[in-house]
Amino acid sequence: MPKSSPSRILLPAMLALCGATLPAAAQDYYDAYSFGGWRYRDYAQPSYGTPQGGYEVPPPPGAYEAAPQPAPYQGERQVAPPEAYQQPPEPQPYASQPPQQPQPPVAAAQPAEPALAPAQFVAAANQPALPQTLKRGGKQPLPEVARLQILLDRANVSPGVIDGLMGSNLAKAISALENMNGMPSTGRMSPDVDAILARHGDRPVLTEYVITEADAAGPFTPSIPKDYGEMAQLPALGYRGVTEMLAERFHMDEGFLKRLNPGSHFAAGETVVVADVGAPSKTKVYHLVADQNARQLLGYDQDWNLVVAYPATIGSTDMPSPTGIHAVKAIAVDPVYWYRPKVNFQQGKNDKSLKLAPGPNNPVGAVWIGLDKPTYGIHGTPEPSRIDKTNSHGCLRLTNWDAKELAHLVRPGVDVEFVDPTRTASVAAPAPVEAQPAQPMPPALQ
Repeated sequence: MPKSSPSRILLPAMLALCGATLPAAAQDYYDAYSFGGWRYRDYAQPSYGTPQGGYEVPPPPGAYEAAPQPAPYQGERQVAPPEAYQQPPEPQPYASQPPQQPQPPVAAAQPAEPALAPAQFVAAANQPALPQTLKRGGKQPLPEVARLQILLDRANVSPGVIDGLMGSNLAKAISALENMNGMPSTGRMSPDVDAILARHGDRPVLTEYVITEADAAGPFTPSIPKDYGEMAQLPALGYRGVTEMLAERFHMDEGFLKRLNPGSHFAAGETVVVADVGAPSKTKVYHLVADQNARQLLGYDQDWNLVVAYPATIGSTDMPSPTGIHAVKAIAVDPVYWYRPKVNFQQGKNDKSLKLAPGPNNPVGAVWIGLDKPTYGIHGTPEPSRIDKTNSHGCLRLTNWDAKELAHLVRPGVDVEFVDPTRTASVAAPAPVEAQPAQPMPPALQ
C-alpha cells in the first residue's frame, strides 16, 4: 500500500477549519441608577428623596434583523443572455396617450400665530373674554387663558401656576368651581361658568406692581446645588432672585413673568406687570379629600361645603399614598429638612445624616403638614410648574402658595381622606371626625 503524504492527511482538516464559522461575540450593557424611595422620618424631621430610575440600553446592532429567507422554488427558469441586463432605453409615450396634467402645488403649512407684544397681551387679558373651550393650543400663552387662570384663583379654586397655557389643571379647577356653586361637575366652559367668574372680574387681572427696596434686598440664594452634601453647607435655601420671589408671590410661572416684562431688570423702583390673584381664602377647612384620580385636594367647611381646591401630586404606583381617613397631626412653616440615608435612601456618596436649611427651595418647600400616619404629609415644592405633572413618593405635594394658604385654614385634628374617585359635597359624609383641640407646635429642630 502506498505511503500517504502529509498533505493528503491534513487537507481535509484544513478544509473543515476554513469552512467553519466562528460565533460572533456580543455583550449587552445595562447600567441602572437606583435611588430608592423616600419617606419622612417623623413630622418634625421630614426626609425626601428622588424617584427610582435607570437607562435602558438598546440591543446590539442587527439584533432585530431577520435572517434572509430563501425564495420559493419556481421551477426551471431560462437564464437571460448578458445583453438583457443592459440599461433599457427610455420608454416612448403612446401616440394615443393624453398629455399629463401638471399637479397643483402642495399648500404650504400655515405659519404659527405670532406672539402678542406684552402691551397687547395685557390689554387683551383685561378684556371680559374667556376661552369657549379648553382645547389645548400651541406653546404661546393666550391672554384669555391667563384671564381664566387668574379668575379661578380669585374664586379659591387654584389652577396651579399661572402661565397662559391650557392644561389639565384648568378642567379640574372648573369642575371644582361648578361643585362649589351647586352645579354638576363637568369641567367644561359654559355660560354658567362665565357668569360665576364674572363676579370676580371687577378689576384688571394683570396689573402693575412697583418693586420695593425690601423686595430687591432679599436675602437670596443665587446658586442651589443638587447634591445634598453641598446643599447642607448653605445657611438658607431662599429664592434665587427677585423674579423667582415675585413669580411665587403672584402665583406665576417665572418665564411668563419675564415675558410680560421684557427689558426689566427687576430692580427696586421698577414697575412690572403681575397677576392680581386676590387675597387668600379665610374660610376654615374641617375636612380634606385627596382625589387620587383627579390629582386634586379638596377642602370642605364644617357642613361639607366645598370652599377651596388645589391641584396636587399624590403618590405614585411605586410609592402610593395612604388610603382611608387620617388626620392632620402637626403644621410647620419653613421646615428644616433632614436627610437620613440609613432610614430612607442614599443620594450619591452622601452616607451621613444631613440637615438642610429651611426656605422655599427646601426639598419639601415652604410648608409641612404632617399626618397621623408616620412618614406621610402634605407639603410644598420648589418646582411649582411640575405639580400634577410628576409623581410623588406617597405624600401630597402642592405649590408653595397653595400649601401656605392651606396651613392657615387647617389645624391638628382635621380629617384627611384619600379616595378614588372623589366624594363630592353632595354625598353625605359618614360621620365627621371630631376636631381635636389645637396642639402646640414642636420646638424648632437644632
